[in-house]
Amino acid sequence: MQVTLARKLVAEGVGTALLVAAIVGSGIMAQSLAKDPAIVLLCNALATGGALIAILLMFGPVSGAQLNPVLTVLMAATRDITPRVAAGYIVVQLTGAIAGAMIANTMFGLEPISLSTTMRAGTPQLLSEAVATFGLVGVVIAVGRTRSAIAPLAVAAYITAAYWFTASTSFANPAVTVGRALSNSYAGMRPADVLGFVMAQAIGAMVGGILFTWLVPTVRVDGIDGPANSVHRSRDHQAKAAVTTAPPRVGATATGNAVSERDTRYTVALAASATPPATSPTIINVSARAPR
Repeated sequence: MQVTLARKLVAEGVGTALLVAAIVGSGIMAQSLAKDPAIVLLCNALATGGALIAILLMFGPVSGAQLNPVLTVLMAATRDITPRVAAGYIVVQLTGAIAGAMIANTMFGLEPISLSTTMRAGTPQLLSEAVATFGLVGVVIAVGRTRSAIAPLAVAAYITAAYWFTASTSFANPAVTVGRALSNSYAGMRPADVLGFVMAQAIGAMVGGILFTWLVPTVRVDGIDGPANSVHRSRDHQAKAAVTTAPPRVGATATGNAVSERDTRYTVALAASATPPATSPTIINVSARAPR
């Protein structure tokens, strides 16, 4: 299946809408069923984390399931997507977040748009958002570049935990922040506080992007694009695979011990990757075939 830009945009918009609906809706449900604030927060965090895993797995193969403008800007900065695609993603993410909040409000009998009156301001809240976004960017870059298959689990685990270790309950997403301002419910926030949250998120994302792209750099070697250590392991694996499929031919080492030419060529390959050019003639002599 060819993944067109239209499909990617729809995936980002629908994915963000479902995420915000899960956050807002689970908050309303938890607050209506439980009186203990800790239980309400736990229910909200677990529902968000579970939904996030499913949404990332659902839309990841289509659009990458970024669902977050700061991550989209980061992907554009690292040239994983073009600026044109990034701009489209941000528009549909914001649109999806608004739609998700309206859907959640309507499902629980609220007005589709009910501006929140919950104050989320002050240094502790802003610092929390910067820290939460910094960590999220770190998970996306580090896990995404080294163990991409488990990235959805890692992202969901981090967000679930960040609900509890940040004073802001970890919005870490400008689109989600805008959507939550449109629900006067447990998960909501005053529209007046949105700008401060978005600025803190942008700062956290910028610092995280600089640090983690340096910690886990990508390189391109022989058409392989990925972390430096993974590229080297991949090249070694390719060398070994090429050696093991070569037909065995009897040769000899410089000491006269009989070995297959497959083995000698593998020795040369390893030595060539680790020995300076000045010693190259020695390698050639070692791998010479025995005279008949």
